[in-house]
Amino acid sequence: MAAAAALRPAILRRIRLSPSPAAAAGAAAASQPNALARWLARPMSSHDAHLTRDEVVDRLLDVLKCHPKVDPSKVSPEAHFEKDLGLDSLDTVEVVMAIEEEFKLEIPDQEADKIDSLPLAIEYVANHPMAA
Repeated sequence: MAAAAALRPAILRRIRLSPSPAAAAGAAAASQPNALARWLARPMSSHDAHLTRDEVVDRLLDVLKCHPKVDPSKVSPEAHFEKDLGLDSLDTVEVVMAIEEEFKLEIPDQEADKIDSLPLAIEYVANHPMAA
């Protein structure tokens, strides 16, 4: 039983559920109308060209602005999660998980522990060959 409890967080981190279009439309429209337009307009293909740095920055800014504990007016490409945005370590884990979901990639725990600011997140995602 203890082994199953230990494996649960690792398994849940790997599960990716796609929201239904209606649920995604409602959630995105309520939070950011532009996010919905980008989500609907972006073709999903494993053969997409690699993202530009500007696309990565824009999408990461949107991820941070949507986090419930972040004041969107404080989000900038240079923001540090703890010092500038007031996030604690658990919030930072949630942000990294949201980044994984947004860019359809898995960030190993060893690398995720290093991502504590937008510049580091931008650098990681922009250089990741599988970021979509």
